[in-house]
Amino acid sequence: MTIVRPPRRIAHLDMDAFFASVELLAYPELRGLPVVVGGAKIASPGKTPDGQHKFARLKDYGGRGVVTTSTYEARKLGVFSGMGLMRSAQFAPEAILLPARFEAYRDTSRRFKRVVAQIAPVIEDRGIDEIYIDLTELEEATLPLARRLKAAVFAATSLTCSIGIAPNKLLAKIGSDLQKPDGVTTLFPEDVPSRIWPLDVKKINGIGEKTAAHLEKLGIRTIGELAQTPVETLTQGFGPRIGAWLSCAANGIDDSPVVTWRAPKSLSRETTFERDLHVRHDHVELSAQLVALCARLAEDLEKRGYAGNTIGVKLRFADFRRVTREITWPQAMCAAEDLLHAVRQCLKHKLFADADQYRIRLLGVRCGNLVARDQAKVRAAPELEPHQGELPF
Repeated sequence: MTIVRPPRRIAHLDMDAFFASVELLAYPELRGLPVVVGGAKIASPGKTPDGQHKFARLKDYGGRGVVTTSTYEARKLGVFSGMGLMRSAQFAPEAILLPARFEAYRDTSRRFKRVVAQIAPVIEDRGIDEIYIDLTELEEATLPLARRLKAAVFAATSLTCSIGIAPNKLLAKIGSDLQKPDGVTTLFPEDVPSRIWPLDVKKINGIGEKTAAHLEKLGIRTIGELAQTPVETLTQGFGPRIGAWLSCAANGIDDSPVVTWRAPKSLSRETTFERDLHVRHDHVELSAQLVALCARLAEDLEKRGYAGNTIGVKLRFADFRRVTREITWPQAMCAAEDLLHAVRQCLKHKLFADADQYRIRLLGVRCGNLVARDQAKVRAAPELEPHQGELPF
């Protein structure tokens, strides 16, 4: 007896302007206004004598913070996630500026994922504000099911989401962005030429700025132009694996499964300084920042039950030059003091020919090749050269 399985039905659920929307629940008087969330050391809104909230404006910010998210009103003015706040002020100087409250976002994220799982339990968690859902085995019709998911999310969070539903993850991801906010989009293979090909290639999840720039040099700007490019041309420019994937993606072909659990490959922590720190003159502060980052990374490893044997450091200098170094050790480690010693070993690898020439903008630490701590032989104390206090850090 042959078992006929129903066709794949994959949904991508994306919360609408998630962080900003959470903030609007706390400050409903800001609805309809350009609001930007992000930056370091931004004060929470104060109160006027008559009890009204007093909000900071983007034009008054001075520092190196970046936009975590923005409302759709701010996006219409040109302010998007990842932009520097001071640059964003050129587009929307009167926009309201709020500090990020990550614990509130994490709590809301847990609530929306919990109610979705009660309706459709096969979920791939893709981040704080988005999930893939395999709807294939559910009998309910697509649009009523999508509306039920949206209603459940709203009941649990008072927030809206957008859903794309398609035969695969690639099209579902594109679909969830086509009718934002609060939209539902269904896509089928026959829709690809009319609805997908006119879009910019960056609408394909996995094509970033560098790949898009490379494609543009080949005269390829839209997904349709990419689909019509011979795969041989793409493999010559990007290699066999990436070239073949680009061709398949442009034609709406994707057989990747919904993965219900994925172990992380690495964990990292980083910080951008409010001012450039000089390697020699600010050595004490740099050392304190490095110690703090390693302590926070150790806490992350402890909470998630991992250890790793590839330890790395990332630096961004005042001229925006970026440098990374990493070393792989025979055994895994997870303790803060061990991570610190290992990172300092990385810093000795000819990063600073002349310490007096270097000012640092960003510092990050990373632990990779992660394994479960209860299955790993964790190094109690790495056999590293002792740090004598010499530069750097």
